[in-house]
Amino acid sequence: MAHFTKAKSLHDWLNQRLAIDTLRRVLATEYWIPKNINFLWAMGMILAITFGLLLVSGIFLLMYYQPNVDLAFDSVNYTIMQEVGYGWLWRHIHGVAASVVFLIIYIHMFTGIYYGSYKNGREMIWISGMLLFVAFSAEAFSGYMLPWGQMSYWAGMVITNLFSGGSLHADGLVEWIRGDYVPAQAFLNRFFMLHVLLIPLAIIGLIGLHFGSLRIPHVNNQDGEEIDFDAEAKKYLAGDKAGSKVIRFVNDFLAKDMMVVGIFLILFFYLVFYHYDFAMDPVNFDPANGLKTPAHIYPEWYFLWSYEILRPFSTDVGLIAFAFAQVIFFALPFLDRSPNAVPASRRGLFKVWFWVMLVDMIILTAMGKVPPEGLFSTIGLYAALTFIGLWIALPIITKFEKKA
Repeated sequence: MAHFTKAKSLHDWLNQRLAIDTLRRVLATEYWIPKNINFLWAMGMILAITFGLLLVSGIFLLMYYQPNVDLAFDSVNYTIMQEVGYGWLWRHIHGVAASVVFLIIYIHMFTGIYYGSYKNGREMIWISGMLLFVAFSAEAFSGYMLPWGQMSYWAGMVITNLFSGGSLHADGLVEWIRGDYVPAQAFLNRFFMLHVLLIPLAIIGLIGLHFGSLRIPHVNNQDGEEIDFDAEAKKYLAGDKAGSKVIRFVNDFLAKDMMVVGIFLILFFYLVFYHYDFAMDPVNFDPANGLKTPAHIYPEWYFLWSYEILRPFSTDVGLIAFAFAQVIFFALPFLDRSPNAVPASRRGLFKVWFWVMLVDMIILTAMGKVPPEGLFSTIGLYAALTFIGLWIALPIITKFEKKA
């Protein structure tokens, strides 16, 4: 049994029972960060702040939202936007944050790819990060259903139809997911529960896993340098802060993080007050109508690249390509056969692979927004084939990569 003594202060009382000094040392003051990193390493903190904004704004919206097919649209577009004091502000914050969070995720993700932050024992960092991407995607999709607008309804119809499996005709699975033959009250109830309870809990748990997976291998650095964190930490603690290659997470690195976060929040609230409409599809300001199909159905911009991989092919081939696109990023640490955990600029053919992949995903995103007709259809097809070909080529070009 633990030995307790008479506490000299509230801090001492809590420390004996919760080991708060140990927690602070392990998670903050003696959690070491390399000095040679840039502002892109602040994206994780920005994501945490943005998730916080989503939680707080979501709680305020939840106070007035009505999860009913007859009331949902008016509760969002009339009650919250016009009757509730500052309801418009909370909706703008929630809508902009839901869109911006994916921009930050993609920056964070491609930063990790560029600097090889998934290699040398960091595989779980990457896998937990990709699980977070899936969870945020599910959260965004379920939230998009809740305003019960025209694009919400039809996007829900199209996406749930994917679970029929094409020629497998698994219509029973689709009906089970919807709770009905078409999106209706049961569908809205289920996605409301997922959005406000189950998926947020999963995200919180995965954030804990993601930060925990950083503890042993530590954060990568922009030079790909192998740092002896124990030795460098001893230098720092001995007073040789200038000679040490690491700094404390709190308060050294966190101060730098907060500067980048401050700049982000200025840009974020500029969008909230002046350009919030970019995060709200005009079609979704019409009430859901199951008897009137929109001329062109498309998801939000952050799903367009994977949606475009689906469209150019026949149903069965398209579903296989779509499924491939959803899971292949998880395999990146195992497909990249190179021993090098250095920036892509020092990795020969991988540098070409990285930039072609980035440009290809931008093209896929652009093509996913336009109708699949004529030249757009052709560009989309070749971009989808390029995406698949790049992943097939990755283990080949990295296997013969020389040690940097």
